[in-house]
Formats: sequence, C-alpha cells, structure tokens
Amino acid sequence: MARLTSPGLNMNVCSLWRALWLMRTVVGFARPQEIYAPHSIRIEGQLTLGGLFPVHARGADGTPCGDIKKENGIHRLEAMMYALDQINQDEQLLPNVTLGARVLDTCSRDTYALEQSLTFVQALITKDTSDVRCTNGDPPVFVKPEKVVGVIGASASSVSIMVANILRLFQIPQISYASTAPELSDDRRYDFFSRVVPPDSFQAQAMVDIIRSLSWSYVSTIASEGSYGEKGVEAFTQLSKEAGGICIAQSLRIPHNSKLEDYDKAVQQLLETQHSRAVVIFASEEDIRGVLNATKRANQVGHFLWIGSDSWGAKGSPIHQLEEVAVGAITILPKRSSIKGFDEYFTGLTLENNRRNVWFAEFWEENFDCRLLSSSKREDTSRKCTGQERIGIDSRYEQEGKVQFVIDGVYAMAHALHTMQRELCPDYPGICPDMEAADGKALLKYIRNATFNGSAGTFVMFNKNGDAPGRYDLFQFQTTNNTNPEYKVVGQWVDSLQLRVEELQWPGDSEDEVPVSVCSLPCKTGERKKRVKGMPCCWHCELCDGYQYQYDETSCRLCAYNMRPNPNRTACQPIPIVKLEWSSPWAVIPVFLAVLGIIATIFVMATFLRHNDTPIVRASGRELSYVLLTGIFLCYIITFLMIGKPDAGVCAFRRIFLGLGMCISYAALLTKTNRIYRIFEQGKQTVTAPRFISPTSQIAITASLICVQLLGVLVWFAVDPPNTIVDYDEQKTVNPLLARGILKCDITDLQIICSLGYSILLMVTCTVYAIKTRDVPEDFNEAKPIGFTMYTTCIVWLAFIPIFFGTAQSAEKVIQGLPYRGLSPVVSLMWSLSCSTFLSLSPVPSLLFLLSFKDVFRLLNSFQFKCTWLKHVAK
Repeated sequence: MARLTSPGLNMNVCSLWRALWLMRTVVGFARPQEIYAPHSIRIEGQLTLGGLFPVHARGADGTPCGDIKKENGIHRLEAMMYALDQINQDEQLLPNVTLGARVLDTCSRDTYALEQSLTFVQALITKDTSDVRCTNGDPPVFVKPEKVVGVIGASASSVSIMVANILRLFQIPQISYASTAPELSDDRRYDFFSRVVPPDSFQAQAMVDIIRSLSWSYVSTIASEGSYGEKGVEAFTQLSKEAGGICIAQSLRIPHNSKLEDYDKAVQQLLETQHSRAVVIFASEEDIRGVLNATKRANQVGHFLWIGSDSWGAKGSPIHQLEEVAVGAITILPKRSSIKGFDEYFTGLTLENNRRNVWFAEFWEENFDCRLLSSSKREDTSRKCTGQERIGIDSRYEQEGKVQFVIDGVYAMAHALHTMQRELCPDYPGICPDMEAADGKALLKYIRNATFNGSAGTFVMFNKNGDAPGRYDLFQFQTTNNTNPEYKVVGQWVDSLQLRVEELQWPGDSEDEVPVSVCSLPCKTGERKKRVKGMPCCWHCELCDGYQYQYDETSCRLCAYNMRPNPNRTACQPIPIVKLEWSSPWAVIPVFLAVLGIIATIFVMATFLRHNDTPIVRASGRELSYVLLTGIFLCYIITFLMIGKPDAGVCAFRRIFLGLGMCISYAALLTKTNRIYRIFEQGKQTVTAPRFISPTSQIAITASLICVQLLGVLVWFAVDPPNTIVDYDEQKTVNPLLARGILKCDITDLQIICSLGYSILLMVTCTVYAIKTRDVPEDFNEAKPIGFTMYTTCIVWLAFIPIFFGTAQSAEKVIQGLPYRGLSPVVSLMWSLSCSTFLSLSPVPSLLFLLSFKDVFRLLNSFQFKCTWLKHVAK
C-alpha cells in the first residue's frame, strides 16, 4: 500500500477525499511509469521542472487527444525548452546547477491532464515492497523517478484548477503562463498556485471600462462551460454591478462537446434582445469559432459588437475564414512582446536538431502539410516531407502570444531557486543537502518574493495571491479597402483604461460613429425614467405633465403655488403677474364711455350752476339735483379706479367709491320719492304741509342715508385693512404656459355684494315709493319718470346678479374657447371690471333719461306745473 511521505501535510476534509481518491488511482505504481505518461519529454538535470502544455486538442468520440495544436501547443512547449537552454547557459543564474524538465501533454482536457500530472508526484510516494519478490526470490529493484520541484502550466484554467488540487497536496509549487480564472486567486484553496499573467478580474475590469467609455449599457455575455468562461463572466457581472450603469441582457453558456445546434440556439437567444448588440465573450477558441459561424448562418454579420477575452486576443485561428463576422471586435490580451531570441531559436529547429521534442515530427507534418513515413496518421495529403523544409520560409510563422509568459514563468521558477540556493547554500557550489531537503512551501515563499525584468523588459512580480499585475493591450479587428483584415492596437489598460476611440472602426455604413448598445434611449428633456423592474438600464419615458417639472432623471415634482414649469420642464419659473393695462381695448372702451359720462355730467352740472337762481332750477330741487349729479359723477369715476394698478391706496378708494356713488344717487332719489309720497298722502288728509320737505331737511335726510354707507366702509377698513393679492387659482389653466397670476385688491365677491347691498336696499325702497306714487296727478311730472327709472334699475340689477357670479364660474371655459389665447388674462380681469363698470353705469341711462325728461318737461310746462302744485297744496 502506498503511503504519503511529504512533510508538513495539513489536509482538510476536502483534501482528504482527494488524497484517498488519488491513492486508489496510483495503486499499482510498480508498473512502468510510462503507463501514466506514454508520450512525454524528459530532460535530465539536477533540478527537474514539470511542464503541462496543450500539445493536442481535445479528442472526439471518446479519444483523449485530437489534432496537434501548432501555436498554443508546440510554440509554448518550445518556449519552455528555449528558456531552460538560456538559464542553463547563464553563469549568473543558478551557477553550477542544471535544470531539467518533464513535459506532458494535457490534450486540452482537465481529466486527462490530472491523470498525466500524477507523474509529477511519483517521487513523493513510497511503496511498501516487503511482500514483493522477483521470480528468483530476490527483492525487486525500482528505478526511482525524478523529483519535480515545480510545475510550469497549465494553459486552460480548468486544467490548472484540476492539477492544482493534486499538486497542493504534495506541496509542489505551480506557475501558470495562461490560466486567468479569478477562482485561482483564492489563496486558501490554491495556495501553491501562481501565475505570470493577470487574473480575469483585471481583464473583466478592463472590459467594464471599455463598455463604459463607449457608452454601452446593455450587453450580453457568452461563456464556455468551465472555470475560465464561467468565472470570467461572473467577475465581469460583479464588477459591472459595482460600477453601475451596465445591465446584463442575457448570460449564455456553451456546454462541453457542443454541437452546431448549441451555437445556433445561443445566437437566436442573443437576437431576442435586439438592442443588446454588445456581447462579452469568455470562451475557448473552438467556441468562439462556433458562435461566429452561427452568426454567419443566421445572416447577422455586422449586428453584434464583440468584446473578446484573452482567449481570443490577437489570434487568427478563431476567426479564420470568418473575418467579416469579426470586424469591429475589440479583444484583450495581456501586454506582450515578441521575443526575438525565440524567433531565431524556433525558426532554426529541424527534425535533426530537435529530437528531444517527441511531438515535433507531428508538428512538422502539420506545419508543412506533408507526410514523413508511410505509417503516418495523416491521410489528407500524399506529399512526402523531405526534412529540408524551413519554418518561416516554407511555412507561415508568427510567434504565439503566450510565448513571453511561458519564458517568464520558467525564469520566475529559476530566480526563486537561485535565491533559495544562495540563502540555503551560501558556501556550497550546486545543491546542498539543506536545499535538497527543503519542501515546496519554502520554494513557494521564494517564488512569491521573486522580482525581475522579464523577457520583454517588463517587470515580473507576484502579489500575495500569486497573481501578476494587470497589464493589457487592446486590439480591434479592422478591415479597410486598402489592406487585409488585421488586428490593430487601439489602447491599453494598466490600472486604468487608455482607449483611442477615434481610431476605432465599426461594421456598417458609419464606420467612425460608435454604435449603440442600450436597452432604452435617453429620455427627452422634461421626461422622467420609469425603470423596468429588475432591469435598471431599461425604462419607459414619461412626460412630467401639468405643473410638474423634472426633479431628476427618475422623478417629477410639483412646482410651488406661484410657479410653473419652464418650457422644457427642467425647473420652475415664476408665473407672470398681469393686470389690466390702460392700452388694452378692454380698458379703452369703458374709459371712453366713462369720459363721455363725466363730460355729460359736468355739462349738466355746469348748466345748473349757470342757471342756479332761475325758477326752473329752483323748482327742480336743485340741492338734491346737485347730490344726484355728484353720485352719477362718482359712478363714472369708479371706472378709473377699477382699471388702475392695484395698491393699498387704490384698493382703499375702490372700497369707498364702489358703493358710494350708487348710495348717493339712490339716497337722493329715495329722498325725492319719499317727499312726493308724503306730500300727496298728507294732502289727502290735511292741507298742512308735511314736515321735513324743505331743501335743508332733504339734504340732511340724504346725508344721513349716505353716512350709513360710509360707516359700513369704515368698519370694513377696521376689520380687513385694504391690501393687494396675486390670485393664481383663477388663471391656473390646464396648459401651464398659459397660466397667469392676477394682481388685484383683496376684495372677495361676497364683500362686493355686501358693499353694494345697502345701495340695493335703497334702490328697492325707492322702487316701492315709486310704485306708491304712480297714481299722482298727471300734472305732477316727476313721479312717473322716477318710477320708470326705478323699474329699469331693478331689471338691470336682476340681470347683474347671475352675470356677476356666472362669469366667475365660467371664466376658464371662456378662456379656453378664445381663438387668441393671448386675451385670456384680460378676460379673467374683465369679468370683474365689466361688472364693476356695469354697476357704475347701470343707473346712468335712467338718470340721464330722468334728468333730460324732467328738464325738457320743465321748460315746456314750468308755469303750469307751479300753478298746479300750488293749487294742490292749497286744497
């Protein structure tokens, strides 16, 4: 039974079951070790490094290995051979120590690589051979395998993860040249794993920065099944959430051993979200080709905007004969340089000088499309190889992108061993016993502390998790009319993005314009975003209506009471304040009528004053006539107060004169009608003249009636001092652009009615007396004109009350019905103005009629009237 002898093993539960599985697997190690590595490269040396390379592709139909991989396999393998040669020839690095190697083929399959990697741990496993005897009875003699101090590899992340789980059990340090899965940065699970390439977390951050710089917010992802693809997409998704502003439309996974239907299905799923044109792809070369082919079959060339990971990089194999589908693709590759020394080394290799590489003959046949032997597996050509072909001359040659990192990985191991030797064997040439006995944990410490200038002149170092710093070149696959399609460097990412957007070219007609990959287009000014649940990059645009403005991109707020939104609804602005202007036609007409009335009133008053002492004027009751003319004059004056700009003084005068003019007029008429009524009523009973019919008494009665009105106004002043207000409710139209604030006096409709109520009472009382005096003798000429005047006034007032309140109720409807909306504020003002002017002018026609009728009648019958009246009094 085999037992583990590696010192310092501290295995947790997870490691225990792996160890048990491993021991069951390695039972029978007494068999020749070639059964575990039938094809491998063995180079003798004092210290042996293991190597894992994908020399062959994954096999089909159950076979472990497929076709040979010229670039990813042979180029990288030979890079390790080249680095070992350079180190062994360097007298400054590991002097007196020769590095050897044991290189294995992973066949691009994690399970096969795990089986092959058991070769590296053979030296650390001892076997109990006490029960084993040869046929002659002698104990058996075993050839002890070489001890592998460290492993260079593997390439694929899934392979590195599988191998790392075994190597950590035996404390064998591992340095990868191509595995970038973020999972491998977990120092607790993969504590003996390091790499000279940056992890995909840096690559994912670079992708996020690229997408943000291009203003793309809606992207899809495609991942190959396995650690590399799935963990890469997982890192991208996490970083995009942290950065914000990027939404994942779809996240697709390509399964192992995928078929054409799988790729076609993936492309159809991508097309379900048409606006998500940008596609982030973490996939193997085979899956990249499969997706591009499916895109071509779906006739969607130029639709998708590819963002490729380092597995795509600047390689030609994933896009061979699919160049038109890949145009515009932005790809990422760790910063690299072509190693000139390796080019000279590799192009100088021949079948004669490279016998140590057991797969080189197969590469030769594939590279030159020929057959070496009749027993060759190549059946697609009958051309025989001469052995005189030359790489780079008789075949196309371009250094593979990871060659630099393979060399840096080997040098990192060499520098760690060199430092270890210098500290453990200071005075000992070669490898001392202390170094021989050192375990992998000690070597790991030296690896993590190694710092040196790499093969391309860049600084090689490791962080605490064994990761290299993130340094990437950004490529775009471009095509022009003058050149063949090619990858062009368009920027770099070293801790931050440096992208030359002006150099980017895109498929389609507008090559220089960056295409759009967004779920929803930006909302217009004044519109808010109503986000789709669970998808922050998708939204519906809703207009901030009414008196709302756009507070931020997702909400609207109501403007203040005295504000309205500006035309683009980005802020609030004060509602314009309006008043009736003197130049308005709505003001000119009332003013014109008022001026005519004032002129007429002044003319009549001047006539009375001129003929003040004539019998006609004295007989007409000149004192009350002057009072009546004063009231009429005030009724006209109120028009100017109603049109003037409201302020405290104007508002005070409005309150005073609003009812005063009518009160004076109706008080004078009431006094007249009351005097006539008393004269004729008392005349029926006695010849004695009634009391208080003298002009002085009449003036006193009229003044007392007027004082009641003035007393009410004074009380009004005390309770509610006059001031101005801006009424925003009256003109708050549906369309806020038509809203207006009306500057007016702080007088309510009820206060207006109350102010005019006393005048109405006087008018009604006067009308009652006019009815009672309707039967006076025909020769008495004043009673009937006064009665006619009061009847007309009552009709006017009955019409005024519903008009006054109805106009206020329907003001908005009137405004909306106007063909010219610029008049809307005038209409709102005019309903009040018209009513006030209406109140002021309503008694005037009747009073003018009364005065005119009375004066004319007096001129015709003055003497007859006097005699008749005297006779009536005498009776």
